[in-house]
Amino acid sequence: MKSTHVLRFLAVLGMALVVAGCGLSPQDDGSSSSVRLMTHDSFDISQEVLDEFTAETGITVEVFKSGDGGEMLNKAILAKSNPLADVIYGIDNTFLSRALDEDVLLPYDSPALSEVPAEFQLDPQSRALPVDYGDVCLNYDIAWFNDKGLEPPTSLDDLASADYAGLTVVENPATSTPGLAFLLTTISAYGEDGYLDYWQTLRDANVLVVDGWEQAYYEYFTAASEGDRPIVVSYASSPAAAVYYAEEPLDSAPTAAVLNDNTCFRQIEFTGILSGTPNEAEARQLVNFLLGKRFQEDIPLHMFVYPVNETAVLPDVFTRYASVAENPATLDPELIEAQRQTWIEDWTNTVLR
Repeated sequence: MKSTHVLRFLAVLGMALVVAGCGLSPQDDGSSSSVRLMTHDSFDISQEVLDEFTAETGITVEVFKSGDGGEMLNKAILAKSNPLADVIYGIDNTFLSRALDEDVLLPYDSPALSEVPAEFQLDPQSRALPVDYGDVCLNYDIAWFNDKGLEPPTSLDDLASADYAGLTVVENPATSTPGLAFLLTTISAYGEDGYLDYWQTLRDANVLVVDGWEQAYYEYFTAASEGDRPIVVSYASSPAAAVYYAEEPLDSAPTAAVLNDNTCFRQIEFTGILSGTPNEAEARQLVNFLLGKRFQEDIPLHMFVYPVNETAVLPDVFTRYASVAENPATLDPELIEAQRQTWIEDWTNTVLR
């Protein structure tokens, strides 16, 4: 496991050294009317929304997708002396402490924070500003459980019982963001001294582990594939997505999320201005826009997470079918940063070897 991470680090380092030579400067595009937004690969927003920002400010936004959240942050850290962008979007609370400890973000007390609840503002210095949030939860196939006459799961313990053996597919926390979030859920629920025992019971109950969310959901989850697993680690907003993308209109969601206490992990995504940007004034305007009502209202039906701006109006399909957990699992970001790699390696030794 360690050697794999070394190889990944060297690969990212090599890439960063190549692209760092092409870092930003005020002359890169011949003017100061352009701003570069570094994001993870899942970033998705309407082009018309970005065009509105340009029309309002005269500033063009260049979106620079940079891998998953962890890979994106690694690139930003490795190139911090010559930043690859002006603004970064998509650092979540599982990587927040790393971003702050590495000093890659500038403080900026955006006026838009006045419309963001304090529960999402995890950085008192306003280097990382919250943009969206969502809960990683167990999802189940409603029709499958109805057909079998079996009650759907309501707790993490259910997955380890004989009645649910062989029914669950999860993602590898070493390769998947929701997989990591679910691992953190189990650590919050069972403690650092008990989570591996829980995972051993899941292994004994024939839990299936795959690399990523798309594989789990679209290859093995019975509600979305020809697979044989009616329980999957997904999102509390996934039922809304299932309705929204259905080929035929649906009167009800075909899936549901398990939302009981300590069964979900809340992910909060942040944006921030990268240290060393030559376009700080433009970057501030973009951050204000990312936190503003227009951008925030475009988030749900593109990335299927919730906006943090409390003035943003949710689309009807979200209000009807998406959910948030009242008491999600939580872990201190500094503890996650200190223990993440150890937890993943111990999980790998317990579940995959």
